[in-house]
Amino acid sequence: MKKIAVEQAVGMTLCHDITKMVDGFKGAAFKRGHVIREEDVQELLNIGKKFVFIWEENAGELHEEDCALRMAAMAPVEGAHYTAPSEGKVLLMADSRGMLRVDTELLAQINAIGDLTISTLPDHYPVEPGARLASMRIVPLVTQEAQILKAEGLCKGRKLLDLRPYKSQKVGVIITGSEVYSGRIQDKFEPVVRRKMAQYPGEILGVTICDDDLEMIVNAAKQYIDQGADLLIFTGGMSVDPDDLTPTAIRNLGAQIVTHGVPAQPGNMTLVAYLRDIAILGVPGAAISLPTTIFDVLLPQIFTGDKITREDLIRLGDGGLCQMCASCHFPNCTFGRY
Repeated sequence: MKKIAVEQAVGMTLCHDITKMVDGFKGAAFKRGHVIREEDVQELLNIGKKFVFIWEENAGELHEEDCALRMAAMAPVEGAHYTAPSEGKVLLMADSRGMLRVDTELLAQINAIGDLTISTLPDHYPVEPGARLASMRIVPLVTQEAQILKAEGLCKGRKLLDLRPYKSQKVGVIITGSEVYSGRIQDKFEPVVRRKMAQYPGEILGVTICDDDLEMIVNAAKQYIDQGADLLIFTGGMSVDPDDLTPTAIRNLGAQIVTHGVPAQPGNMTLVAYLRDIAILGVPGAAISLPTTIFDVLLPQIFTGDKITREDLIRLGDGGLCQMCASCHFPNCTFGRY
C-alpha cells in the first residue's frame, strides 16, 4: 500500500473506501477500486483527503475488505447472512427469529490478536429477522495475513456465533393458591402467561388451578407430562414460607432443581428445574404486575431447547437489576444479560 498526494493520484486505483459525512449522511463517497479522475481531486480535498492510498502488491499483507470476508468465513451462522464488505467491514444480519449465542471467551481471544475487531450483540440475546448481530473489520487498511490465520486457527472446531432457533413447545400451566382455587380472588396469571407464550411457537395444553394441596398440584403436573408437555410453568406458592407447597411439589415429581432463587430482580424467587428433558419454571408473583421479569429473560433459552445451567443463572447477577423504566425497553436494556 502506497500513500500518495491526491493531485498525483489521477488514473490510479483506490485500495480503500473513502467515507464522507455531511448533513447527516455517512457513507462511501469513493469505493475501493475506483480509478481517480481529474474531477475527483477537488471533491477529495473538500472532504479532507490530501492523500489517498494506492494498493501495492506486498506478500503477507491483506486488504481490509479481504480480511472482513475471511473473518466472516471463519464464523458461519445458520439462519443469518453476512453483508458484502462496505467501508472495510461486514455485518451479520439475522434471517430468522431466535436467540444469539456468543462464545465470549473465543471472541476475547480474537479481539486480543491485534488489528482484528469483532463486535456483537450480547450472548443470550433474543433477536428478530433483520437484526444486526455482529460487525467484523480490521482497524488499519491492511494487516499481516498472519493475524487472520491466527483467528482462523482459533475458530477451528469452535462456533464463535450461533443463532439458536425457537422450537415448538407443549406447555402446561399450573396455578396454585387456595384464594384463587376457592374463587375469593380472580386469577391474573393466565392472561399474562398466554400473552408471553404467544411470542413463541407451540401450544398451551391447558391451565389448571390447584388448591394448596400437595397431591393435587403433583397430579396436575403429571397429567400434563402424560400429554407430552415440554415445559411446565408453575406460579403461586413460590416463596420460602413453610406453607408454600409449589417447590415441594416440583421436587416430588422427581425433578432436579437447578436453583430456587436467582441473583436478579424482579423475579428473585424464580425456580428452575428439569424432569429429564422437561423444563420447569416456578414463576413468582412479580410476573403478574410487572412487564418484564426473569421469566421473560429465561423464556428464549427455554424455547431453543438448550438447558439452563446454574452457571447461566449465577451470571445473571451482573445486569440482574431492572431499572424499572417508565416505558419498558426490554430486551434493549441492561436487564437480564448473562
